[in-house]
Amino acid sequence: MSIAVTPDLASRLHAAKRASRSIGLLGDAAKTALLEDIADALEVDAERIVAANADDLARGDADDISAGLRDRLMLDSSRVAALAEAVRDVARLPDPVGRVLDERVLPGGVRLQKVSVPFGVVASIYEARPNVTVDITALALRSGNAAVLRGGSAAQATNAALITAMRGALERAGVDPDGIQTVDDFGRDGAKALMRARGLVDVLVPRGSAQLIETVVTESTVPVIETGAGVVHIVLDDSARLDWARDIVVNAKVQRPSVCNAVETVLVLRPAAERLIPSVARALLAAGVTIHGDDEVRRLVPQAVAVTEGEWGTEHMSLDLSMRVVGDLDEALEHIRRYSTMHTEAIVTEDEANAERFLAEVDAAVVMANASTRFTDGGEFGFGAEVGISTQKLHARGPMGLPELTSTKWLARGAGQTRA
Repeated sequence: MSIAVTPDLASRLHAAKRASRSIGLLGDAAKTALLEDIADALEVDAERIVAANADDLARGDADDISAGLRDRLMLDSSRVAALAEAVRDVARLPDPVGRVLDERVLPGGVRLQKVSVPFGVVASIYEARPNVTVDITALALRSGNAAVLRGGSAAQATNAALITAMRGALERAGVDPDGIQTVDDFGRDGAKALMRARGLVDVLVPRGSAQLIETVVTESTVPVIETGAGVVHIVLDDSARLDWARDIVVNAKVQRPSVCNAVETVLVLRPAAERLIPSVARALLAAGVTIHGDDEVRRLVPQAVAVTEGEWGTEHMSLDLSMRVVGDLDEALEHIRRYSTMHTEAIVTEDEANAERFLAEVDAAVVMANASTRFTDGGEFGFGAEVGISTQKLHARGPMGLPELTSTKWLARGAGQTRA
């Protein structure tokens, strides 16, 4: 992979690294005040941010972007206000830096402490998600890190307005504004540079399509925290309450279909099919959902369209839902093992044994019983904003908040000891 790292791009990454050293030394009160200043700046600049977003939306409409992508891209005054409030929520969270995670005294008297420390420079590559620009910056600064962002061409004007507002807040607070950087203006070369900036970027978090994430994971030489696509399943077993099944499935699909924790496939155990599918389907159809069903589903729901094999592994991110009748819980679990992206999986059941079996056997970042998959979210989990939802098993898994943006180091304090 060839990379055109211009002097300006290289200097920007070096500047972020330098800024990370001073940001890492900021205390709790200073970081809290800094995030409050950023929240204020976003509100003051809201009109300019919304105007920039309107430019991005106009270009997106001209390019015929999907409804889901447009929804993620759109910022109005209420969403900007929500971003500012999310920054304040992060400001109020406990400082994750300096926590003593372990301590002991060696036989010779050397005292050891394992403490949490910032990574240094946290970078992210993402698509058409201006909220990520603010969320990751807030989490990075609260955890003592600098942030370098590549938000993609679809949101370039919006991201530029957001970053200008946030850098201005840093400058007014006497904090090095190079602690927030964007490489959007370098296009794909900026993204490629982040993937190969070993020694300058300490950790890289991709957020977006499965293709984007796969590209970052396979082509990066810097450490990557993988956030996965959400091919999310809900299983309705034969003991499921009808009202729970209907309400959970509709909420998980309809509330915001363009996000990664929206359900994409519903698996119904055959003994429950006649009882549950017609009612659940009516509620979905009334909400504008297109049901892609197998033969048994289509017999019960004439409005359903035929599902294709490829759709079982599809993250629709739209008002489309795949539905299948399975013989028993074993078949449901096998389907999930085959098609899951290990993001979030759920079961609706009043059978405690089935619930506990599902929670134990399903391999995913978040596994639920009798709750909407829309709860898989850093804010809902009480983390404030989130960096993303990790589907890997090293370092972090599930919604990532402040603690996941820290590493550790050992501090040793001695009094002249030498090793025998």
